[in-house]
Amino acid sequence: MQRKANVVKRFPVEGKGRCSAVVSDGLVYAVATDPACAEGIAEQTRGTLQELDAVLDKAGSAKTQLIQATVYLSDISSKPDMDAVWCEWIGPEQNWPQRACVGAALDEGYLIEVVVVAKAM
Repeated sequence: MQRKANVVKRFPVEGKGRCSAVVSDGLVYAVATDPACAEGIAEQTRGTLQELDAVLDKAGSAKTQLIQATVYLSDISSKPDMDAVWCEWIGPEQNWPQRACVGAALDEGYLIEVVVVAKAM
């Protein structure tokens, strides 16, 4: 019995060598930042999550299909402000992914980056 070759679908973005999403084996691997690089963690979180909604939609998924999320923050002390926006966005408990928040050095001006794994719909 021959095994069917796995098809990997990629969604390239500006910037050499990277994609905003990759779909493989029924899973969507995606990343988002705030395209406007707004001032303040609450505004950047809103922009990042709007971008994540768009990336997931383009890749054939949605926030209701999230399995895992890693939130990278340039200042881990901003987690409560990020969390308030996140909780409003993610909605009811049945949408909640496994999530971790990590303090990290991000590109200049960026306060948040979100990396997720979701089921493709």
